[in-house]
Amino acid sequence: MVALAILVVALLPANVTATNYAVGDDSGWTNRYDYQAWAKNKVFKAGDMLTFNYPKGAHNVFIVNATSYADCIIPPPSEAYTSGHDMIGLMVPGQMWFICGVGDHCAEDKQKLAINVTYS
Repeated sequence: MVALAILVVALLPANVTATNYAVGDDSGWTNRYDYQAWAKNKVFKAGDMLTFNYPKGAHNVFIVNATSYADCIIPPPSEAYTSGHDMIGLMVPGQMWFICGVGDHCAEDKQKLAINVTYS
């Protein structure tokens, strides 16, 4: 049985290494940055990771739906990522939306990101 499991694993197509994207590159997750321009030429695949880097306490990250993204509707504080080095796995294909819930960072400063995740 173990030999069969090893054979099955050996015959599976090689999994492409996942990519860890630092959102905003060296600028990090901050105010008044064009995250749509940052994401424009990137291909996000299921299995990849987004890392949101920012000074702890200055920002946060929420995963939201399309309406909350468009209208900057902030979810309950308990749903926020707040570590300053938030790593979020892109587990399934489809649209994903992220916003900052601090002050008017989303509404006024456009601190938000929308991406499309494809199959790996």
